[in-house]
Amino acid sequence: MGTEEAHDDHGHHLPAVEDWPRGFGEASWWPFVTAVGAAGIYAGAGLYILGRGEDAIVGSMVGPAAFVGSIAIFLAGLYGWVYHAFVSHFWTREASEKGANKLRWGMLAFLGSELGTFGALFGYYFYIRAGNWEEILVGVPELTGSLVLINTALLIASSLTLHWAHVAIRKDERKKFIGGLALTLLLGIVFIGGQVYEYYEFIIHEDFTIISGLFGSAFFGLTGLHGLHVSLGAVLIGIVFVRALMGQYSADRHVSVSTASMYWHFVDVVWIFLVVVLYVGAELGTSSGVL
Repeated sequence: MGTEEAHDDHGHHLPAVEDWPRGFGEASWWPFVTAVGAAGIYAGAGLYILGRGEDAIVGSMVGPAAFVGSIAIFLAGLYGWVYHAFVSHFWTREASEKGANKLRWGMLAFLGSELGTFGALFGYYFYIRAGNWEEILVGVPELTGSLVLINTALLIASSLTLHWAHVAIRKDERKKFIGGLALTLLLGIVFIGGQVYEYYEFIIHEDFTIISGLFGSAFFGLTGLHGLHVSLGAVLIGIVFVRALMGQYSADRHVSVSTASMYWHFVDVVWIFLVVVLYVGAELGTSSGVL
């Protein structure tokens, strides 16, 4: 390897080097690191359930520790993966429509798998609805308060600001683009904070948790999975925002903005469906005793 090649090989912002681990050329283990972190998040949630109650199988802090550690691994892997795949050679990479379409179709395939994941949990929810609905809803607090309405408005507004930003970069209006991204990121973070506060109210003040019967498991499973996806979306928007501040993206080079937008609009649509089916559906069941 020549001196210039060696210099270029180490020119990346560590630890997201291009050739990692050494000796594997263009192969990268960052996707595997990301996958391990994502799997650990689910494992941490399971350990948290196993650590509750008098007959707990594991310590009460094992689940939360595994959950937080897995999030750190997931974010580290995502950072390395994104940096390697998109950031390090942004301006030298060919900007072809064929390559952009491959990434868009890749995102569509990923969103298809996400539909399957959410579909499984919604299938479980509709299955329990077929049972004694009034009995299942015993002990469920009021769900359709002002907080869920505010959160819904925030998420819908964030989709609008992201669309505005996307349109702006396609017109090379960089100030509007960065401003739209900043608003989207802020609205997403506030939404996540609102969901955390809702969990706090339900768990601490209403004693409504994931082990509060069939509906509790369905509610926290669906809203928790969606919250995880919104958090991932916020990370993606944050990465796009930082790259925008660094001067990347133009009217001809914005495919990652498009794919991040597709993901964000997807979680927005899922939330609206979730609110109608889970929040409003449960409230109607509580007040009328019918599905």
